[in-house]
Amino acid sequence: MITFYPGPSKVYPQVEDYLHEAFESGLISKNHRSEPFMRMLEETIRNLKSKLAVPDDYEVYFTSSATECWEIIAQSVIRDSSLHIFNGAFGEKWKEYTQNITGKAKSYAYDPEQLPDFSEITVSSPDEVICLTHNETSNGTAIPASFLNKLRSQVQNVIAIDATSSMAGVEMPWESADIWYASVQKCFGLPAGMGVMIVSPRAITQAEQVGERSHYNSLLFIRDNFLKNQTPYTPNTLAIYLLGKVMKQVAPIKEVSSHTGLRAADWYSFLKENNYQLLIENEAVRSETVVAVYAEKDRASYLKKAAKQAGITLGNGYGKDKETSFRIANFPAIDDKEISILKDFLIREASKTANE
Repeated sequence: MITFYPGPSKVYPQVEDYLHEAFESGLISKNHRSEPFMRMLEETIRNLKSKLAVPDDYEVYFTSSATECWEIIAQSVIRDSSLHIFNGAFGEKWKEYTQNITGKAKSYAYDPEQLPDFSEITVSSPDEVICLTHNETSNGTAIPASFLNKLRSQVQNVIAIDATSSMAGVEMPWESADIWYASVQKCFGLPAGMGVMIVSPRAITQAEQVGERSHYNSLLFIRDNFLKNQTPYTPNTLAIYLLGKVMKQVAPIKEVSSHTGLRAADWYSFLKENNYQLLIENEAVRSETVVAVYAEKDRASYLKKAAKQAGITLGNGYGKDKETSFRIANFPAIDDKEISILKDFLIREASKTANE
């Protein structure tokens, strides 16, 4: 089965060999205070920072998932309140979860066809954390680097970014935000089960001012351990090992991002040429890693079932667009041959519709 599901999605085929290597090495049986583990953790972080061009003074931590990062930020970084800028289901969920913890989460919801309006964004205090979703998986939108750069130039607040569906697939303007997080089951091309959190000196300073150390996943407790190349709790050792291997294998992010962008442009042109309606009409805000396609309810259901019969898994719609869309992952691990198979399927289905 070929999968274009937008996470968990296709795993790099080399992971099969890496799994065998991990078993043979005996490393996955080592405890997380041992020298072999610490060397492996240090190497994995070094490979990740190198390939993703992460600034030297930003720190990398591993969590159980991107969702856990919501909790870490709410507990350990939010000193006053948080402003959540979103246009879709995942950004809204982040806001709701934070509200449950802090009781001080504010919303700025905007139209998926537009970018947020700077004139309407009101930051209540220098300590308010601004939270944005870089790539909204539910509707196939993305915030361009130019917007984040402008936001950074206007505020000194800690800026936190959900980059779950884009980190390791496109270049990030790292210094335009202070906390970036993602899960490895999307653009990293790995099995689900681990999150990546990348943190700036500004965010660390604010966490120190908050001083929260009441939880096993308090940011300061996590940091204390990672500075020693350890983890605060028994980690997913296998996932860390596999991440290090994949980061060593992949091209630098500049090359990966260029390839992702070219394939995304090709996808959007192909779909329009074959009479598929895109969920997002505004090209400026379309995602390069998650392509969302609109279809009437019955048509969307039919296409997903027909694709499954053809050995292809399409992504379901999500949130308010659940029944009237399907999504196509454009992640680096998906190869051109698989894309050609899906395109051939979509051409056949478009031809059937035209002849009805």
